[in-house]
Amino acid sequence: MRKVSRAAVLCVAAAVTLSACAAGAGKSDEPGGLAGAPGKDDKFTLTVWSNYSGREQDEVTKALESFKKNYPNAEIKHEGSQDDDKITAGIRSGNPPDVALSFTTDNIGQFCSSGSFQNLKPYIDRDAVDLAQIPEAVRSYTEYKGNRCAMPMLSDVYGLYFNKELLGAAGITSPPKTTAELLDFAKRTTKKAPDGSIEVAGFLPTMLFYANRPPIWAPNFGAKWAGPDGKSALASPEWAEMLKFQKELVDFYGFDNLERFRAGLGQEFSTDHAFHQQKIAMMMDGEYRTAFLKDQAPNVKFGTAPFPTVKPDLYGIGFTTGTIMGVPKGAKNPGAAWELIKHLSFDTDTIVTLANGIKNIPSTKAALDDPKLEVDENFKTFIDLAKSGKLQGNPVTPIGDAHIKAIGDFSTLWQSGKVPDLMAGLKDVDKSIDEQIAKSGK
Repeated sequence: MRKVSRAAVLCVAAAVTLSACAAGAGKSDEPGGLAGAPGKDDKFTLTVWSNYSGREQDEVTKALESFKKNYPNAEIKHEGSQDDDKITAGIRSGNPPDVALSFTTDNIGQFCSSGSFQNLKPYIDRDAVDLAQIPEAVRSYTEYKGNRCAMPMLSDVYGLYFNKELLGAAGITSPPKTTAELLDFAKRTTKKAPDGSIEVAGFLPTMLFYANRPPIWAPNFGAKWAGPDGKSALASPEWAEMLKFQKELVDFYGFDNLERFRAGLGQEFSTDHAFHQQKIAMMMDGEYRTAFLKDQAPNVKFGTAPFPTVKPDLYGIGFTTGTIMGVPKGAKNPGAAWELIKHLSFDTDTIVTLANGIKNIPSTKAALDDPKLEVDENFKTFIDLAKSGKLQGNPVTPIGDAHIKAIGDFSTLWQSGKVPDLMAGLKDVDKSIDEQIAKSGK
């Protein structure tokens, strides 16, 4: 799984195609047209598409194999290097997979409102599934306007990472809790060469780089995406304050100077990541980074904490997203597809084992409390956030990620000094988003 940026950068899709080998496996329809589950002894093949690779793909394959606890004669084939575009193409061509697994929640509104992902509520009602097992913020990003077209499989939670040695060298003994402290600490931990070029950035504010994504930042400033009337509400004091904070730090570095520094940094999921190389002292990122640091930069001494907030009473809030699973329109075996989704969503042993394997946050309350969940000091920060009840999920609209892209693109223009009037610019973004939603008719 990946973050909003992972989410926005490493979008994953998986599809499960079930072909019954035994006559009638999963084919019997129940009253109301609801597809029945396969028989326990039926033989069928499950082909899983995903964008996982290497170690993570192996761990997900193990999770898929655990489905054989329920259906011992199922054959599971896990193929990587698939994405949401291929799922969409499959739906349009009339040859969709039976289950789609995606890292990004940006498109859930579009999937649900268009019918691309089928409504799972009839299955949930039939099986008396207790959705209260799933934290509220996680439930929020798997449905749209009451249409639950997806279920979660693990989640990501975002917080602050800080380099203990770099902060210590600046005389800082604890991580920042407010954005005012973050600004101060960022300046104090920045190191520049004699020519003024940046050697170490205390905090990198560049929007759309690494995990600096609008949905991840917004909760820490109390910024909301929509008003009571449902219209886009980016032209608000909270969004303006967030963008002004980022711009103040950009101006401290100098936009061109910061761009030159950023251009020399490594890719987000490479060993050359700037935090791994100790070129940035603090950053926003998800819990999965703990595993990358252990594997790729074991000598970096770091800590984690909730991300600083603009107001002290907001501290402990944060953003969550995660992997989602749905049954695409036209799936050949929706009954068996739902059984797989239900297993991956609620089987505690499977969830905990997979969470330990790829260092993601369990997406049920039972798994969060399971004693077999491996939790060290740095990972505990994210577990505590997941249990806090203060997390916020991804903004959901029927236009996919167009609203997120709109404010992201505007943010980069603002940071570069190309926006003369912040509030007027935000109003224009609101207007554009509302017009796109109106055109969607959803």
